[in-house]
Amino acid sequence: MSESGNQEQQALAAVRDRIDAIDQEILQLISERARCAQQVAHIKTGTQGGSVQFYRPEREVAVLRRIKEANPGPLDGEEVARLFREIMSACLALERPLRAAFLGPEGTFTQAAAIKHFGHSVVTQAMATIDEIFREVESGACDFGVVPVENSTEGVVSHTLDLFMNSPLMITGEVCLRVHQHLLTKAADLAGIRRVYSHQQSLAQCREWLDRHLPTAERLPVGSNAEAARLVASDPEAAAVAGLQAAEIYGLAVLAERIEDEPSNTTRFLVIGKQDSPSSGQDKTSLLLSCKNQSGGLHTLLAPLAVHGISMTRIESRPSRRGIWDYVFFVDILGHRQEPKVAYALQNLEQDALLFKVLGSYPVAVL
Repeated sequence: MSESGNQEQQALAAVRDRIDAIDQEILQLISERARCAQQVAHIKTGTQGGSVQFYRPEREVAVLRRIKEANPGPLDGEEVARLFREIMSACLALERPLRAAFLGPEGTFTQAAAIKHFGHSVVTQAMATIDEIFREVESGACDFGVVPVENSTEGVVSHTLDLFMNSPLMITGEVCLRVHQHLLTKAADLAGIRRVYSHQQSLAQCREWLDRHLPTAERLPVGSNAEAARLVASDPEAAAVAGLQAAEIYGLAVLAERIEDEPSNTTRFLVIGKQDSPSSGQDKTSLLLSCKNQSGGLHTLLAPLAVHGISMTRIESRPSRRGIWDYVFFVDILGHRQEPKVAYALQNLEQDALLFKVLGSYPVAVL
């Protein structure tokens, strides 16, 4: 070996030795963090007895925000946050793994959102419908549920909103997931595809691509993208629009990647539980409202938000199902309901509302 080759090997060996030493330091620090998490749990158990709530969403979000702000690189902030989320998830699971219901089957974007929010140490349980997710959490069989609520290109998931009308559950968090759609199949090429299965929202998100590349293929909406992948696994003339996780689970080839019409396609999910979250410093509050059916009724109802300088980030109307042309409004505002100016605005708003329900205050999603 030449002298330059020897120098290269020596330099590589030195760097690898340093990596090994760093790995050992990381292992020791993670173990120390886990022991500290156990100490917190033991302290809580001793002072609170059987009512201990180990999972604190506002605390986890505050940690992730601080880590992203302090991140020196070269890893980007989103990747660093993902790594720390997994560390916190594993530490929490030392006491008791969280159980989260999601819209199944295995491999859906809703499951991916649950894992992004809670980490891989969460125990995810697939439900056939959004209704079942609510019931599973209401019964206590699961600690939390994760449900889709809106997509950046296709709008609101109305069924999720409707279920909040009669449910005692609250919103404890939100997850924003960048959604990349792929064409999964066992067919050799596009010419062999006669049918395309997917959730109706995903079919809509890929409408232009499907019109251009599979104009004659029948489009068949199903309950979830993972269900589409399951069906396609036994149909060589079919394809599914779904995520990469579904391809791995159901043994399908990825014939085309990222076929969504909008590259920034993002779906927002809500985390539901039996109580909302304390303030994290950057929060949202969701409301369910109705007003008198008269001229200027909605303007009058929402006026306290403007008076107190509260920013409204979203408003959706849904039929109340109590009468013809009677509507309720789902409203998201910035701020926690315990913040003084938000509390004052909500107090004034409640006085003028026919229906007033706080669906929860929760941390703004960490991207």
